[in-house]
Amino acid sequence: MRILPTPGLEVRKSTISGRGCFATKTFPVGRKIGELLGERISRAEAKRRTEGKRIIRCVEIDYYWRIDSRRFGNAFAFVNHSCQPSTRAVIRYGRVEFYALKRILPGEELTLDYERSQHPDTKQCTCGAPNCRGTINKI
Repeated sequence: MRILPTPGLEVRKSTISGRGCFATKTFPVGRKIGELLGERISRAEAKRRTEGKRIIRCVEIDYYWRIDSRRFGNAFAFVNHSCQPSTRAVIRYGRVEFYALKRILPGEELTLDYERSQHPDTKQCTCGAPNCRGTINKI
């Protein structure tokens, strides 16, 4: 996978899962951090590409379209799930934008509550948050 440079962010080993997306500068509450880059594909193609995969880097942007950041993407492709997230994703004009839910300091991992993803509902959560619900998807 080719990771495009993302100002203010870096990808490195995560305690949650594999690699994660980490801040290299401070992001205030409510600030737009940036947007996910990737290939725009149909839901059928996304299903084909993600079937049987442990790590999924596809995000649903509407009923038909997905953004797949597996082949070329930026640091946002490595935002891990957490039941106590530091960011929220907003889908606007076919783009996936990330905003800070709290003040994010340099060195902190950016996380997102996936709530509903292409992972099976039984996929266990490893976020370690005190309020962890035990699964990535809300069921």
